[in-house]
Amino acid sequence: MKRSRCYFMLFFLFSTVVFPTAAIAAKTTEGIKQPTIITGADQLDKYLSYLRGKRIGMVVNQTSIIGKKHSVDSLKALGVNIVKVFGPEHGFRGDVGAGVKISDSVDPKTGIQVVSLYGKTQKPTAQMLEDLDLVVFDIQDVGARFYTYIITMHRVMEACAENGKELLILDRPNPNGYLIDGPILDPNLKSGIGIHPVPIAHGMTVGEFAQMINGEGWLANHIKCKIKVIPVANYSHEMPYRLPVNPSPNLNTPLSILLYPSTCLFEGTVISQGRGTMQPFTVLGNPELKGKYSFSFTPKSIKGMSETPLHMDKACFGRDLNRITEQELRAAKQINLKWLKELYAAYPEKERFFDYRQSKEIGNFDKLAGVSDLKQQIQAGWSEAKIRKTWKEGLEKFKAIRKKYLIYS
Repeated sequence: MKRSRCYFMLFFLFSTVVFPTAAIAAKTTEGIKQPTIITGADQLDKYLSYLRGKRIGMVVNQTSIIGKKHSVDSLKALGVNIVKVFGPEHGFRGDVGAGVKISDSVDPKTGIQVVSLYGKTQKPTAQMLEDLDLVVFDIQDVGARFYTYIITMHRVMEACAENGKELLILDRPNPNGYLIDGPILDPNLKSGIGIHPVPIAHGMTVGEFAQMINGEGWLANHIKCKIKVIPVANYSHEMPYRLPVNPSPNLNTPLSILLYPSTCLFEGTVISQGRGTMQPFTVLGNPELKGKYSFSFTPKSIKGMSETPLHMDKACFGRDLNRITEQELRAAKQINLKWLKELYAAYPEKERFFDYRQSKEIGNFDKLAGVSDLKQQIQAGWSEAKIRKTWKEGLEKFKAIRKKYLIYS
């Protein structure tokens, strides 16, 4: 039995580490292949023995995979004692729409208890953690401050620190790792879509971000969480990375993920970002822009994506961003302000442009931007260069802090 188990393990490691689904082979401008990126989760040899004999809680969603299987299913099959799963926004299996509150449940596939961190409880309680020896965090992030998974990680870190539990982080590449841009969050605008004093695009992986949370004393009462990070192999922030699983229902293409730090700002306006279509975050429009743009789309109710999208069943006219290449976005290394300025100028009722109350999604432009100045600067007609100048000092300070916590140079 021991020998057959050993052979099984070797085969499993070979199939998941040598041929990981999440990996891509990046190329340099000379066309020379770089080593294959291997996620922390795919490096079972680095952490499987550390899980054995412990009662495990896992903070995971549909992006948490080892090879082609969900990490919960894979680890359970390998004999790891998974006591419970903590599910974030969109749910443990990733089949719940944005902003929809989720109840506790039992996973029908494994029989494991699932505790929702996007419902009545957003931070694990002492009672939830008392029967655990170790918590594992394995969720794909996209590198934007308003993407809620880093907030989930913060709350889990805080709960672990308060209750003497260790957090193991299985790191994954940041598809927007090349991008560091935007205003730094004003502490007065902390909310469920932003709690950290970082720019809109921070250019860090979750493992690096966790080290920053600890190092900068951002947890309650400046407590520190005991963390262990399993780094991504063969990775640097500049490398392009194509996610094997959509990180959330409305980030369903590689282009939408790269555009997200720029186009998500429109959720605080009357402009639709394509929710209710199969092109979310890659199209922009509003019914009132008819005659000013030839391109149009009509948001519909789509179960599991956007069931009550802004301007549902109305033709929206505006911008189609699908012709932009990933290479153009990566070369720019900036959040795009041109579209925001352009659509504000084109919209006929300026006083209503930032009226987020029409949207049933995230809303509140100031909380998305992290500052109240950006809205005022757009309204005043400031140039992109003038707006960016107000970000410069904050970004330079952030980059100096960020450097202390980088795992990948």
